Amino acid sequence: MNVIKFPAREDWPQIVERPHLDVSELNQTVSAVLADVRQRGDEAVKGYELKFDHVDLSDLAVSAKEMDEAEKLVSDELKEAIRLAHHNIKVFHESQRFTGKKVETQPGVTCWQKAVAIEKVGLYIPGGTAPLFSTVLMLATPARIAGCREIVLCTPPDRQGRVNPAILMAARVAGVGKIFKIGGVQAIGAMAYGTESVPKVYKIFGPGNQYVMAAKQQVSLHEVAIDMPAGPSEVCVVADDTCNVEFVAADLLSQAEHGVDSQVFLITTSHKVIDDVQQAVSRQLDLLPRKEIAQKTLENSKLVLVSDISEAIDLCNAYAPEHLILQTENYMELAERVVNAGSVFLGQYACESAGDYASGTNHTLPTHGYATAYSGVNLDSYQRKVTFQHLTEEGVRNIGRAVELMAEAEQLDAHKNAMTVRIGAISNE
Repeated sequence: MNVIKFPAREDWPQIVERPHLDVSELNQTVSAVLADVRQRGDEAVKGYELKFDHVDLSDLAVSAKEMDEAEKLVSDELKEAIRLAHHNIKVFHESQRFTGKKVETQPGVTCWQKAVAIEKVGLYIPGGTAPLFSTVLMLATPARIAGCREIVLCTPPDRQGRVNPAILMAARVAGVGKIFKIGGVQAIGAMAYGTESVPKVYKIFGPGNQYVMAAKQQVSLHEVAIDMPAGPSEVCVVADDTCNVEFVAADLLSQAEHGVDSQVFLITTSHKVIDDVQQAVSRQLDLLPRKEIAQKTLENSKLVLVSDISEAIDLCNAYAPEHLILQTENYMELAERVVNAGSVFLGQYACESAGDYASGTNHTLPTHGYATAYSGVNLDSYQRKVTFQHLTEEGVRNIGRAVELMAEAEQLDAHKNAMTVRIGAISNE
């Protein structure tokens, strides 16, 4: 773990900078796969499943029988945990429903908005070393609340052509009807372009590796919208000498086990916290099954000592973390000063894992510094706002001349005329 003591503010950009990877070769590979899927559809998808996921599939869709069999393989305890998480996620996202308000901007001119669901959405759920069935709940639950007519889910199968049972169980609880055994770039291409089996969608959601992220960004240029740009997952913990160092160490390790490219960042005002956290991390690390992954991540971690808590929150805002944990005495006061973060966890007992699974907030969040401009997935992510306006004769009298003058000044005479003919018709009545 890398300890940085009292860095000057001019050094902060270097401290908060994420690793930059040369993705030129990766983008070429992704582009070739996407083009092939677009041209050959299911045939190409099955070919890439054989090549990358090492499985020969006769049918890409998950059958009702497979759904039933998967449910039997999930323990009753885990089923109840999934249902609890789904309930909390549903409650929180239902609270985000939009209610449009009609506003009269001038007498006779009324404007308002209506929230309309995106009709077709695609959800990508990673399989890999950690099948993220919790992400099914995070993405599908708000999609259902929003009223999306078609929800398509793609996730990679194992070498026997089976999808992780917990993923299928979560999909059933969240109400996903169309599930396909497709991973990686080929899954993104299938949802973006449509194939004989997979419907084309209008927006794609979900995390993934560098290839999946590159695929999402490429298809977003011309074909579909995406939830957000993203990079490796990350956490920032801000702690003072009132923190519980065992909790802090556990939070850092819970992030570190995601993958070797995950980001782990601690900002503290205490020399002792840095020393004690390092010792606690060492003790806890030895007990983890994913020790090797976490250990590699920790090699690139940063423990930063700053002079006071005000400087700590300033540095945190400069970092703009995906997850921010405030383990400080005055965490509610500091929370008011947070401007750049995906999701914030307040106090000793609010661990990142709570938000990852069951508190109710969404865990699909902006990474790589994108929290300066992007929100995490929420109900609005699945909706569009359509604006309406209604003009009466009185409204035309009130704004008509302004419209004519502005259109004339922009040399758009047809625009001017569209209002002029209405003004004339009212004048002749």
